[in-house]
Amino acid sequence: MTAREEILDRIRQNRPSGQHDLPVVPDFTRCPVQSVLARFVENLKLMGGEVLEPDGSTDALEHLIERLAESSRVCSAVREIQGDIDLAGVNLPQDLANVDVAIVRAAFAVAETGSVLLTENELNVNSLAYLAQHLVVLVDPADVVDSTQHAYGQPHFHTARYASFHSGPSATADIEGVMIRGAQGVRSLTVVWVPRDRGAPAAAA
Repeated sequence: MTAREEILDRIRQNRPSGQHDLPVVPDFTRCPVQSVLARFVENLKLMGGEVLEPDGSTDALEHLIERLAESSRVCSAVREIQGDIDLAGVNLPQDLANVDVAIVRAAFAVAETGSVLLTENELNVNSLAYLAQHLVVLVDPADVVDSTQHAYGQPHFHTARYASFHSGPSATADIEGVMIRGAQGVRSLTVVWVPRDRGAPAAAA
């Protein structure tokens, strides 16, 4: 018997008999529904991210497509936008090292931290969220939850094999206290408000 097995065996032997349910955690909601989006935007900007605002003549998605016309090496993992790199043809994670702009849809977003959650279902290839120079994230306003408490209550943490919160672009201030963005990952993170098709399957390239 290994040390690990011995420890677990002793725990089983000394466990009090009976059913011991976990305590009920109160709902620590801070924001009314109407202010969740504003709080998300505020905290996203604090983390160096931005929200793409349409110019008034087009909606957010059309405005994004216009901006992407100036970009090269666009890789899209969403059905709303066609990229010029086919994710289905990616054999190795490092094959995405030359991506200029990656476009994905968030599983949901968190107002408290200005974060978006990405799983393997949204990314298709997990390295897409780290090797691209710029990350564009489509978010349905209905998918924004108030806090991390509500985030961890979402079903994605029970079904996804991989899940990662992204709060703005990659950044570090370890070197002489100077903030450097894009040091270990994407140089920018932009959120675009685009409602999802609730009847559609998960996004694919």
